[in-house]
Amino acid sequence: MTSPMTPSTTPSAGSHACPAPHGERDLLTSCVHCGLCLEVCPTYQLSGDENNSPRGRLRLWREEAEGRLAPDPWTATYTQDCVGCLACESACPANVPYGEILEQTRHAHVASGRTRTPLKLRLAAALATRPWLFNLAMLPARLLRRWGILPHKFLFAGQPALSQSTASYAEQLMRQHRPTGPRVALLTGCLMESVFREINFATVRVLIENNVQVVVPRTQGCCGAMQEHLGVDGVDVLRNQNRSAFGALDVEAVVCNSSGCGLALGKAIRDEVPVRDVLDFLGGLKLVQRKRADAGARVYVDLPCHLVHGQKLAGIPKSVLDATGYSWELAPQARDCCGSGGVYNLQQPENAREILSRKSAFLNEAAGTPVILATSNHVCMMQWNSAGATGQVKRPFLVRHVVQLLDPLG
Repeated sequence: MTSPMTPSTTPSAGSHACPAPHGERDLLTSCVHCGLCLEVCPTYQLSGDENNSPRGRLRLWREEAEGRLAPDPWTATYTQDCVGCLACESACPANVPYGEILEQTRHAHVASGRTRTPLKLRLAAALATRPWLFNLAMLPARLLRRWGILPHKFLFAGQPALSQSTASYAEQLMRQHRPTGPRVALLTGCLMESVFREINFATVRVLIENNVQVVVPRTQGCCGAMQEHLGVDGVDVLRNQNRSAFGALDVEAVVCNSSGCGLALGKAIRDEVPVRDVLDFLGGLKLVQRKRADAGARVYVDLPCHLVHGQKLAGIPKSVLDATGYSWELAPQARDCCGSGGVYNLQQPENAREILSRKSAFLNEAAGTPVILATSNHVCMMQWNSAGATGQVKRPFLVRHVVQLLDPLG
């Protein structure tokens, strides 16, 4: 079996088999081989190699599970090449739970040694399970962002608090404003809280301004998304921690300002309390309307994959986007993957860059002064920022979370 794509890890002849349990084999047989997933799969669109598509991967995984294909090193490579955008789930008429199968397969490949996770990513995943240590370790990144010193393509300028936590900030604003409306808990996230904390603060301000009571449990942990993407151990421990932190709260919902984190958290606590994307939640309220003096500005809205394909939401509510006060429109290919894929842009940087190149080209000619690319996932924000940092987009543009456009201090 050959591949036109350059594999990120050279396949080893000593790769191990990963026989699938009976339940997973049942999932693997649900594909009807219609091919509709090929049209929406970013890696198939890049490579033209059907093995590098959802249908192709499912075939390889099934044949290995049933013993009809000897453990093939290319199978592990094609598994690694998947972005995990879940666009195939939206396109699939048979409702194949591709994301669930991918998560199981990645974990099996790592557990058996077929896939080796880079040390720096294993360390990052371990650090994410210790929020206090992660926050301390990322203090330099918060400082650099405040100073506008941006040594990495994924780092964009901002004003994150250096020491005050989102939990402390929410308690402070709750005492000051005493909202009386619906009561929600906020997932702060690991990377969001440690590096992009100003987005959490903006989320708290927007909720409270709109009369929503906000609780931020201090015992919450990482949602487990990074561990899922990497296939490493620890997901169950994190899910149990968050069940304990959120499950007993008297709240209407747990809201998340990162679609990827919201998808991961929902797997852990959806039986205890609803998990809602914060913008979707705000769409059900009568929002304070922002007034804008910069009439020339234009917002282009990109929809994160894990919002529309993972959480199965139609998008960001029009009422929310209208409340920002900006002229806005959906970005071209707004429902297509930007290439971030959790940690995909770190593991497969060339593929991720090419995927983003196709989506971001419109910004070079986009109308508006300034041009603002808005989305609702901080990892997508990092990926979009790299389009400017690496010269794919040659004119200035701003990257913002939609909640920042609603922020009374924005």
